[in-house]
Amino acid sequence: MCRLLAYLGPPAAVDTLLLGPGHSLLVQSYQPREMTSGTVNADGYGFAWYDAARRAEPFLYRTILPIWNDPNLTDLASFVRAGCVLANVRSATPGQNLDFSNTQPFTAGPLAAMHNGFVEDFRTTLYRILRDGIGEDAYAALAGTTDSEHLFAWILHHMADDDDLAGGLATALAALAEIAPEARMTLNFIVSDGRRIAASRHARHAECPSLYWIADPGAFPGAVLVASEPVFDDPDWRPLTAHSVIAVDADGSVAERGL
Repeated sequence: MCRLLAYLGPPAAVDTLLLGPGHSLLVQSYQPREMTSGTVNADGYGFAWYDAARRAEPFLYRTILPIWNDPNLTDLASFVRAGCVLANVRSATPGQNLDFSNTQPFTAGPLAAMHNGFVEDFRTTLYRILRDGIGEDAYAALAGTTDSEHLFAWILHHMADDDDLAGGLATALAALAEIAPEARMTLNFIVSDGRRIAASRHARHAECPSLYWIADPGAFPGAVLVASEPVFDDPDWRPLTAHSVIAVDADGSVAERGL
């Protein structure tokens, strides 16, 4: 299972998020503490960041290299500064190809998203249902074969007419339960438009993966972070309630709702 990290706050250098903390994504790639399946996250990594002065769409860097083995990361991550960053290290679901199109984050227009989880027997349970149940715009955004990207397309479809990120995410997850009530899946998602973040901690017929958030920590004043595992020691990290969605607004406020 992947490890996720999202940041929203004053512009920060990406290396202070991915590499600097004591339990950073770099460390979580080889020594995660709370993964419920798999042992390492060695199947690539990526990060998306926003620079509203240049464009509304996120910038994206992805590679199939393990994060510890990418010679480009140190210079790139120290150069890039952003007020909104989504990053992950990947542990590929068995049977899913190791290539760029299957590496997260995924992007479409102004949105970037990441998924930590799985759909059991995806090809025989939800693959065709999801592809048949989305509109042309969401379908056109598909480039890879993973359950994660197809779920992102499903979310895109349900956000198309909804400016409420957290509300759209909640609606998409509720609709998913209706079309596949018996499917076993874990559904930790983080979605952003560069100004806001929505995140879910959810599962069906399975244990919810871990997900935490923290607001205005000493390490990053004025920011909100959402992460699969706390990336630095601070007593204010809070686990999301199982089966819930949180909305992080541009002013740093955080609101939680049940699913």
